[in-house]
Amino acid sequence: MLIGVPKEIKNHEYRVGMTPLSVREAVRHGHKLWVQTGAGLGIGASDEDYKNAGAQIIPAADEIFAKADMIVKVKEPQAVERKMLREGQILYTYLHLAPDPEQTKDLVASGAVCIAYETVTNSRGGLPLLAPMSQVAGRMSIQSGAHCLEKAQGGSGILLGGVPGVAPAKVVILGGGVVGTNAAAMALGLGADVTVLEKSTDRMEELVARFGTQLKTLYSTQGAVEDECATADLVVGGVLIPGAAAPKLVTRKMLKDWKNGSVLVDVAIDQGGCAETSKATTHADPTYVVDGVIHYCVANMPGGVARTSTYALNNVTLPFGLAIANKGYKQALLEDHHLRAGLNVCKGKVTYKAVADDLGYEYVPAEKALAA
Repeated sequence: MLIGVPKEIKNHEYRVGMTPLSVREAVRHGHKLWVQTGAGLGIGASDEDYKNAGAQIIPAADEIFAKADMIVKVKEPQAVERKMLREGQILYTYLHLAPDPEQTKDLVASGAVCIAYETVTNSRGGLPLLAPMSQVAGRMSIQSGAHCLEKAQGGSGILLGGVPGVAPAKVVILGGGVVGTNAAAMALGLGADVTVLEKSTDRMEELVARFGTQLKTLYSTQGAVEDECATADLVVGGVLIPGAAAPKLVTRKMLKDWKNGSVLVDVAIDQGGCAETSKATTHADPTYVVDGVIHYCVANMPGGVARTSTYALNNVTLPFGLAIANKGYKQALLEDHHLRAGLNVCKGKVTYKAVADDLGYEYVPAEKALAA
């Protein structure tokens, strides 16, 4: 199979779909790799590194899209990239379709076979291709939030961990999943006063077992969200419904009761955000203010630490990618229901129920679409 790796073009996105090590492994399996010039510079990988791994360096993305059997990316294809997709071509990347009707429309029209990292599952009910980026984003949410709390950034001027004789900042984390767990680890490590709001009592027990009584947990109700966020210095939104738009836990009305100069880091922004006032921002212009609350809503947070993120991502995406390349997408998807859960769009059909429900498409089960 000819596998194409274009350079990412989203604003300040430095990650790359495949590392030289991943390319070398794919070549060892008998596949041909085309990598766009400069695709790996953001992670410190030169064109020469990719050549040494067995790839051919291609100057322009359009040539890669025109010839490759499978496109491997990190972020969702931008409008100019979506126009280059072909019928039957495999797209293997993050998609986050539920809050993005324009992308969904274009992918349906393209006739491509679109496999989304974020909805591939595992035997434990987890999302293994989303987890490493959630780990990175959860950790980054605290360092980004701490920076936003500085007075020069418009924040209230509070040091996250405080100092002897001065209270630490109060951090409230909405959701105790992968993002929330990693955010809690970082915030506790810096000495903050941390509370996690979560609906699963089992998950709360796991968090307390891991972090001890130093971490506070509360059952998440709308009242609890309102009360805790009103007294918080930093709020991290880490809620997730796989494949669907994030629930709006924070309303605009609630912000009027928040502290002036407090910070909201909405990690759920890829799925539309968990606040009514959230809108996607970039690393170039990461924040804006609503009712005195600083909003940090960068839609590709892990792209800021591209080297760590790319290698962590490739550790989990490579085995599935090789299965697709080795067997062909139909056989690979039919044999592995966990990989099949990643199929969001297939030759003009929406094959992920949450996306179909949120955007008003007819839902076609993956098995039926693959058999057509």
